[in-house]
Amino acid sequence: MIRTILAAGVAALLALPALAQPANDTVAAIRARGQLICGVTPNSAGFGTPDSRGEWRGIDVDACRAIAVAVLGDAKKVRFVPASTAQRFTMLQSGEIDALARVTTWSMSREGALGLAFASINVYDGQGFLVKADSGITSARQMDGATICLLPGTTNELNVADYFRTHNMRFTPVVMDNIEELRAAFLSGRCDSYSTDASALAAYRASHGENANRFVVLPEIISKEPLGVAVRKGDWRFFDMARWAHFAMVTAEELGITSQNIDSFTNNPNPDVQRFLGRVGDIGQGMGMSNDWAAQIVRQVGNFGEVWDRNLAPLGIQRGINALWTKGGLQYAPPLR
Repeated sequence: MIRTILAAGVAALLALPALAQPANDTVAAIRARGQLICGVTPNSAGFGTPDSRGEWRGIDVDACRAIAVAVLGDAKKVRFVPASTAQRFTMLQSGEIDALARVTTWSMSREGALGLAFASINVYDGQGFLVKADSGITSARQMDGATICLLPGTTNELNVADYFRTHNMRFTPVVMDNIEELRAAFLSGRCDSYSTDASALAAYRASHGENANRFVVLPEIISKEPLGVAVRKGDWRFFDMARWAHFAMVTAEELGITSQNIDSFTNNPNPDVQRFLGRVGDIGQGMGMSNDWAAQIVRQVGNFGEVWDRNLAPLGIQRGINALWTKGGLQYAPPLR
């Protein structure tokens, strides 16, 4: 029965109209309205959530702000639209949002069948399991027959099904579209485990403050979850701007340029620095941006390390494989030349 339900869910997802995309120039539309519309998660600490003053915070939120700088020159010119797991792709396909930065995994089916293109990966992640410490569970291999809380319309459902099938174990899914209701189900004991991306589990655990030790993120990582910004396939000028907005933040970290010290690099003799600042060459104009687009992203949003430290480090999420390639990680930017 579980296999049948999952197969039906995948079929429904892949049946979404990949060609139902607006043919308009997204960059022109954004500039005409004077605002980028970005789909984000409404309640995932570290990735996207409004603070006590209603100000949006998170690494995905900052990705949107960087794109706004690239297109409009102003990180404040963004309207953040909460997007549910069930509706996020339809919202992007229909043109309701310009970009989707919502803890969304880059996968072949999403690029092939849904007509999306992933412009960047801001978090290399993997799916894990959260359990209560008093359950005595220390490994996912101990969860034969367990009840697992899952969000629908995500790669998480299939990953769990694959993992349990591979290890000849059984599980019962509890699927809810509202993440707060899903977490409440886990807390109330309706589920033995809550499964999603490991970074989100760590953030959720940390959100309990002094009670965080009541929960344990199990050691098993059961999937690859490259999370990033998706746009509509075919609108390549906007795709390029969204992609290079991320690369600008990574390059700045490589060069040691931050939002606090950028002015000290004005007379730096390094040609890479001078190109980054837009003081030589016209590579920005060649992509429809100002020549100082990269410098403005750093001034207004920060480099990639600053963005990580502001949003994910306070939750105890280490850089790990998200470190720069020069430090053994996967974050790597092509040359700005």
